[in-house]
Amino acid sequence: MLQACLNGSRTAEEHPALPLSPERLAEDAADVAALGVTSVHIQPRDVIGALTLAGPEIATTIATVRAAVPGIEISVSTNVPGNRTTLIGSWAPLAAGRPDIAGVHVNQPGWRELAEALHRVNVGVELVVESPADLTELPLGITRITVSATRQAAAQLLLHVEPLGLPILLHGKDDDAWLVFGYAATLEHHVRMGLEDTLLMPDGRRARNNAELIAMARRQRRAKAPS
Repeated sequence: MLQACLNGSRTAEEHPALPLSPERLAEDAADVAALGVTSVHIQPRDVIGALTLAGPEIATTIATVRAAVPGIEISVSTNVPGNRTTLIGSWAPLAAGRPDIAGVHVNQPGWRELAEALHRVNVGVELVVESPADLTELPLGITRITVSATRQAAAQLLLHVEPLGLPILLHGKDDDAWLVFGYAATLEHHVRMGLEDTLLMPDGRRARNNAELIAMARRQRRAKAPS
């Protein structure tokens, strides 16, 4: 799987092409879907641009993106302030406005309860692992593991999560984004790329937008995949 991470917690000041509104996210999602992406990871915002899990904002964002890319997996992050379990509980009636899967950071207090809340509203759970953690007796509904790591830490974390037998998405951030991408591609793990992870192309040039990053990611993935 090649996933596009379209915005993350970055701000408009960091990059002029960063998609924040539902309409801009939908446009970018359509652009990367045309390049072969099968999953998009987004962080919805409220009317003042703050990260949110509130039902109305989630519903508007997801429904708008889904209309642009029907059939593409839509993933969101739960790494936002507030009573996340209660907010997620409000997703139950959202239907087309509910994401397919949501990331839960296992280094945060209450992550098991958060995962259980997602399962109750029929949203898949993507465990985000950034350091070794107790992953025994996993909650129901775990769809895959996302390993977020530097290139130096990636191998050790993979040893920690691979025995779980779940699909793994491996990615890095900023200076490590392309290094970890290449490493993940050689291992044939799921990969992702986008403005959430890096604003730069492999040669250090500022990327124009998410589509340019994804186009390069496709080329690199093909070049590094085992023959």
